[in-house]
Amino acid sequence: MHPPVDPVIFEFGPFALRWYGLLMAIAVIVGATVASREIERRGRSSDDFWDMLIWVLVPGFLGARLYYVFIQSPRDRLGDYLSDPLSIFRVWEGGIHIFGGFIFGAIALWLYTRVRKLPTLVFLDAIALGLPLAQAIGRWGNFINQELYGPPTNLPWGLAIDYSTDPAKNRRIPPYDNIILYPESTRFHPLFLYESLWNLAGFVLLLWISRRFARQLRPGDLLLIYLIWYPLGRFFIEFLRTDSWFFPGTPFNTVHLLSAVALIIASILLYRRHQSAPSQS
Repeated sequence: MHPPVDPVIFEFGPFALRWYGLLMAIAVIVGATVASREIERRGRSSDDFWDMLIWVLVPGFLGARLYYVFIQSPRDRLGDYLSDPLSIFRVWEGGIHIFGGFIFGAIALWLYTRVRKLPTLVFLDAIALGLPLAQAIGRWGNFINQELYGPPTNLPWGLAIDYSTDPAKNRRIPPYDNIILYPESTRFHPLFLYESLWNLAGFVLLLWISRRFARQLRPGDLLLIYLIWYPLGRFFIEFLRTDSWFFPGTPFNTVHLLSAVALIIASILLYRRHQSAPSQS
């Protein structure tokens, strides 16, 4: 498996349209459309959702980028970002992290719904339904950018990663940029594909639950189920990451910790809220 196209679709002077940015835009539109329809299904106006969207997306993308730069990116790249601070905001070049988006986006959504006196949990449920589908689409931007890959593999779906002596064209990260140990024929685990498929399965599961158990679900349940499903898959995928900082002497990184915390807390809350109160239609 190899990226079939150039990351840049076309250039016009200093401006360039990239596949990464286009796929992210498509992902946002598709996910937001699913969420807006869920809002309507719950008897609310979809206009409230679309009005809210920009106020959540901007801080969400900012948080996703800042998390990647300062926590997720390899330590040897942090100096590059700090020496060129504007590069921190070049989201279109790749390098965002969903956990940062969760934190900043959730804070923005909470503030917006509080100010507009909207039901926060209903909006969070709607986003939790559309988000995994958006993630499944957006991950293919990593495929075109040749990023989010794991260690070498002999599996038939292994991903080819370009090597070049030109740093601008080289997509190999250490130690896989050693062409003697890892020749150009080497294939790598396509982690973007694993996560894309996991997210797609999560969307199907959440959609089925939202319809099959509509009378038993309470506002906030879909969010909690998402916070169980996604971190569960991400926890195990992280063991194959090659571009993360790991706690010294362990196979664990910050995402492992955050995933475990989210999964445990969400599971406890989901269990307790259905033990302590009757279901709502």
